[in-house]
Amino acid sequence: MVDWSTLPKDLLDLISKSLESSFDLVQFRSVCSSWRSAAEPKRPLPTHHLPILPDNGGSLFPDSAVGFRLSQRSILLIKPHEPPHNEADSFGWLIKVEEDLNVPRKVTLLDPLCDKRNSIPENFPHVLDMSKFKVRELGREFKLHYFNTVGDIVESLYLEKAVVKYLDCDVEYKFVLLTIHVSGKLAVFRSWDRAWTVINDMPSPYDDVILFDGRFFAVDNNGRTVVVDYSSLKLTLVASPVFGGDKKFLIESCGEMLLVDMYLSLEAVEGDPGFVEEIFEHPAFYMNERTVKFKVYRFVEREESWVDVYDLEDKMLFLGDDSTFSASASDILPTCDGSSVFFNGNVFNGEDLGAMQDRDLGVFDLRTGKIELVQKLPEYAKLFWPPPPWITSRA
Repeated sequence: MVDWSTLPKDLLDLISKSLESSFDLVQFRSVCSSWRSAAEPKRPLPTHHLPILPDNGGSLFPDSAVGFRLSQRSILLIKPHEPPHNEADSFGWLIKVEEDLNVPRKVTLLDPLCDKRNSIPENFPHVLDMSKFKVRELGREFKLHYFNTVGDIVESLYLEKAVVKYLDCDVEYKFVLLTIHVSGKLAVFRSWDRAWTVINDMPSPYDDVILFDGRFFAVDNNGRTVVVDYSSLKLTLVASPVFGGDKKFLIESCGEMLLVDMYLSLEAVEGDPGFVEEIFEHPAFYMNERTVKFKVYRFVEREESWVDVYDLEDKMLFLGDDSTFSASASDILPTCDGSSVFFNGNVFNGEDLGAMQDRDLGVFDLRTGKIELVQKLPEYAKLFWPPPPWITSRA
């Protein structure tokens, strides 16, 4: 039997410094006293204040907003330490946590794919000891919050996805942020410049950005993919367009970068004889945008192309509003197969206008091409809210 507590301190130090997730580091330091003493806790990220992103003279930002505060969120997979007696309960729970910008050690629980806050059950523990569970960080996202002249957070958020790269620096946290401007162009913020730069190169509006393999990538609505050099602010084409779908997502999975292409269908709401005239006057209000299918591609850099993927095998892909992440079906939900894509969108037509304005959580099976509502599939639904019994039973 190997005595893990006797590992050399320099090796433990090397391992601990390679752990990017603070949750992984907490569990590393919980192994034994020698591991805890060998690994320093991560310094908390400072509160970054950024100037308002120029909006081409529009009025898209709250009147009271004078800048942004940057927050970080983690998408977690939580599982019980001990295997449950009932195999049907051997599933993970997905949740997004955001540290409170004003109260240390306090977190907000959010839907893993959007900003939705659910009502906390009465039997949910007020303090959740993460050392009692297996916790793995599946993804990380950053959010820009507006703040006003007295420093208070304004409720509304900047809606576009943002990705951040922290640079190695012993003195201060230097970072670069990449997001999509309201014009559809790419916008870069460098902490040492304290200013935004909007990059004018835009054959087609950009759909998504990602930090992959230490580099910034961006994909436009046609699938044209570029690398963004944050030093020179130049774009380099790394993959030719992939035409077909209506919205592109970039996602990292098992060390590879994938492109997920979402196909949408616009359908009119049924109504009385005078309804058609109303549709033409207010098309956005009376049209139902419905998700109908997905295609998946794998990035092959040496060929500067995207290659079709017809089977994801054990992988499950998750497309959130502000981040994308993947997981192994055998790890997260052993009773189900993989090769699926989870997403937020209008999955089916509603019977009335109010229903059609709701966004549903759907799942797409890449093997069969079938889309289902997650709430109609109990095995998938229990991955999300409400929390599982092995969480609430600890209250």
